[in-house]
Amino acid sequence: MISYLSASYVYPVSSPPLKNGVIGVGADGLIAEVLDSETARARGLKDVHFHEGLLVPGFVNAHCHLELSCLRGKIAKHTGLISFVQEVMRLRTADEYELDAAMLRADIEMLENGIVAVGDIANQAVSRVTKRGSLIHYHTFVEIMGFDPAMARTILDKAKELKRSFGPLPASVTPHAPYSVSEELFYGLSGMPDDEGGCISIHNQETSDENLFFQYKTGGFTELFARLGLDIGFYQASGKTSLQTYLPFIPKGKRLQLVHNTFTSREDVVFSGKLHYKLYWCLCPNANLYIENRLPDVGMMRAEGLRITLGTDSLASNDSLSIFSEMQTLQQHFKVPVEELLTWACLNGAEFLGISERYGSFEPGKRPGINLLKFNERNGGLVLGASMRRLY
Repeated sequence: MISYLSASYVYPVSSPPLKNGVIGVGADGLIAEVLDSETARARGLKDVHFHEGLLVPGFVNAHCHLELSCLRGKIAKHTGLISFVQEVMRLRTADEYELDAAMLRADIEMLENGIVAVGDIANQAVSRVTKRGSLIHYHTFVEIMGFDPAMARTILDKAKELKRSFGPLPASVTPHAPYSVSEELFYGLSGMPDDEGGCISIHNQETSDENLFFQYKTGGFTELFARLGLDIGFYQASGKTSLQTYLPFIPKGKRLQLVHNTFTSREDVVFSGKLHYKLYWCLCPNANLYIENRLPDVGMMRAEGLRITLGTDSLASNDSLSIFSEMQTLQQHFKVPVEELLTWACLNGAEFLGISERYGSFEPGKRPGINLLKFNERNGGLVLGASMRRLY
């Protein structure tokens, strides 16, 4: 049985928006057809359910930390990344019931916010039960971290074991951040078999201290290592930015997502484009404002034509897990057109995770989910409204 939905605008994402367009959808959410208004009228379709708003595919949250859901509201805003990291380390709980309950609430919140797929970071196996029972598609990024070169092999072996525990759901072993991963660990990742789902993700240039550490071996990270009692006497500054230092160590055959990019320059972008041809740049603007009270240079990124994805980061660094809210923030600060935001929020995320055969756009044969967004028209353009709801 096919139901027909129409709206002020239908955004297939993979093709231009359709004013008063119509979607044919099965009871299981399978897209049967996408029609423009003239074709639908000529067909004489009956019982078309019309909505005021924008009909768009389900959102892809390309970067999340489900494990940190129990830290909602526990860390002060605008502390800077290094203080934030220390608070996460101090406040992480081992209470299994508290973790399970918080992750289940977060999973339901994302589903209600129209999120159909998530790229989620894991440092332990606690989220696997939530993920296996969820209606959301999860790809787990099992993080490796360790700045001591001597520990690289042990860390990789443990990561492989943790990755297997998430089966049969897709998972990848992935580096945490350049300041927490040794060269040996990067090289070890490069030597792993290409059975990891074809994608990896890394936190990139989230704070100015990251560039200072790689360029001059100064700044907050040297102080953090000292406070943690870690000897980094072996480490020599490269004289280059963080991204320009570590990117040559990353496998070039896999899709690579750089997350946050708050202090990424145009020079970094140009360098990266010459070195890696499967790059995605993930923006988590609400988390950036929460932690550093600063946003990436989105205007530059748009001008450079980068493939952008969107993430929420965690409830430790965000007031909600809502890609719609991230889109609102980007439109408010950078006036990004709705059509472009939807490419970032839907199709690019699906392509990065390797699931675009099902998610990311309205096309026959896909089950991408369907969201209804409120909107306003201003100065001849569309502006996201105050609310959205999930239809499928």
